[in-house]
Amino acid sequence: MDPETAEFEPREDAGAAIGVPWSLEAAGETVFSEPNEFQPDGCMKKKVLIIEDVRALRANLVDLLELENYQTLAAADGVEGVAMARSGHPDLILCDVMMPKLDGHGVLAALQDDPVTARIPFVFLTARGERSDVRAGMDSGADDYLVKPVPREELLAAVKARLDRAGRQRMEFKLEYKSARPLEALGLTPREAEVLFWTAQGKTNAEIGVILGVLPSTAKTHLENIYEKLQVDGRHNATLRAIEVLSTRDGSLSVQKGLATE
Repeated sequence: MDPETAEFEPREDAGAAIGVPWSLEAAGETVFSEPNEFQPDGCMKKKVLIIEDVRALRANLVDLLELENYQTLAAADGVEGVAMARSGHPDLILCDVMMPKLDGHGVLAALQDDPVTARIPFVFLTARGERSDVRAGMDSGADDYLVKPVPREELLAAVKARLDRAGRQRMEFKLEYKSARPLEALGLTPREAEVLFWTAQGKTNAEIGVILGVLPSTAKTHLENIYEKLQVDGRHNATLRAIEVLSTRDGSLSVQKGLATE
C-alpha cells in the first residue's frame, strides 16, 4: 500500500471505528475504542501536536487521538512543526525523525532552545529502531522513542504516561520550588543555582538578567557553565535535572539517587 495515496474512511462519532487502523501493515482491520480510555487522569482535554511528513500516517494519528478525546494539531514537516509548537502551545509532541526541511532532531533542538517550548514532552515516532538510534534520540533530550509500527495501545499509553508525568511535575514545581539553594547540591555556585532555578521556570536570559540584576550575556555564561557541570546539552535537560532536585523536600537525596543510577 502506498501510504501517500491510502484512502481514509471518515469516522462518524467518538464511538465509531476508525476506518483505517494505526498500523498500515494491518490494513483492513477495524479498531474500536472507548472514549477517554487513555486520557490523563484529572485533567482538561489535552492538545497533542503531530509532526509527520507521511500524509496517511499523519491523518491516521489525528483520527486515533481525537477518538480518545484529545485535541490535535498536525504539521507536515519540521519547520511547520516548530512554528505550530510555538503558536499552538501543545501539551505533548509526537514527532517523526526523518522529514524534509528539518528532521526530528532539528525540531527538538529548536524547541529546547526556546523557553516557551523547552518543557513540552517530546516523543520521537520513527521506523528506525536500532539501539543506536533509540539511544541517540533519548540522549538528545526526547522523553520517549516509539518505533513504527507501534501498537495502538502502546502509543496511547505512552501519550497518557508522558502527560501524567508532566502534570505531576508542574504541580510539584508549584508546591516545592521555593528556593534555589537545593540546586547547589549539584555542584553549582549560589549564582549558578539561581540561574538554573529561573531557567527551569521558563525564563529567558534577558528575564533572568532583570531578576538577578546581571547582563543577559552574564546569565548566558552562567548557563553554559551549568551545562558543563551537569554534563547536559541545552535548557531542556538542565531543567529536568533541576526538577529531579526541586521536586523533593530534600534536594540532596534526589541528587544522590540520580548519581547512584547513572
